[in-house]
Amino acid sequence: MATSRSRLMVAAILMVAVSLLVDACGAGSGGGAKTGSATAARYQVSPLLKPSGRALGVVDAKTPWQYGIVETFTEEAGRAPDIREYYSSWGDDFDAEGNAFLWQHGQLPMMALVPTDAPLADTAKGEDDAYIRKLADQIAAYDGPLALSFAGEMNGPWNSWGPEHAKPADFVAAWRHVHDVFSARGVTNVIWVWTPHVVDSGTPAKLRPYYPGDAYVDWVGLIGYYGPIDGGAFSSLFTPTLHRIADFSSKPVLIAETGVAESDQKEAHIRDLFQGAAKAGVIGLVWYDQRKDWPGGKQLMDWRISTSQGARAAFQVESARSSFGHSFKNG
Repeated sequence: MATSRSRLMVAAILMVAVSLLVDACGAGSGGGAKTGSATAARYQVSPLLKPSGRALGVVDAKTPWQYGIVETFTEEAGRAPDIREYYSSWGDDFDAEGNAFLWQHGQLPMMALVPTDAPLADTAKGEDDAYIRKLADQIAAYDGPLALSFAGEMNGPWNSWGPEHAKPADFVAAWRHVHDVFSARGVTNVIWVWTPHVVDSGTPAKLRPYYPGDAYVDWVGLIGYYGPIDGGAFSSLFTPTLHRIADFSSKPVLIAETGVAESDQKEAHIRDLFQGAAKAGVIGLVWYDQRKDWPGGKQLMDWRISTSQGARAAFQVESARSSFGHSFKNG
């Protein structure tokens, strides 16, 4: 009996040792599942790149865990959003659990990565690679998709990475470098969203020099607001920029950030937004449902859907009539 027990103990020890050895080998090579030291994403984002419907989303500055904005939007819009966009500062960790929470509840997470204190030229040279690799690994380990916008409104002079602080070539080089690092780390769960502001009197910079190229972009995401500065018609606010972009890219277009300021024309502007967006063939729009100062100014604007019963009714009727509301599969 003693001899038998000894043999069983030896066998058990050998089995554990073999198991640990296999795990260690897997951690080093990944059997093709890892690149460098990064865990390759388990989620493949390719089926989401060309959605067949039109998505409806909401954006604000709160974290993914602050789900109240989704619940409020659902009540005001008459349906849950398909996209939940939020902002993240350069240097911040990726909140895998928060993004998983959104995805499990039916929202495609969209992160606007803001490089406020990170010069684009330095990023392009590799000076931020330690952070980029860390972020790539964190996103890759999250088992779900992420729409990622880097340095949005790069053509806006109010941004520290805008025309007055960085050249278009710096932006393109930084974007490509971040994208290349992610690719080298095996990240397959990111939708790359290039998000300029619409071209207008406040953002006259040409867009083509800022475009990283089709190989580096999955969606084009336009940012523009109906208000006293940008205008009150889709034909003047978005259409000219859409025409310019069509000259150098055929990627799907998402209106990545928009809203209608409170005025006696708000209901009409909401109707115009949805009808114009549907006619333009965009894959969706993301609504900024907050009160905030106009970018670069001190004028407080109320972009919320519920500023009046008429605005709320117009939003619900027109979004449904124009077939906005496309659920991304989270299976």
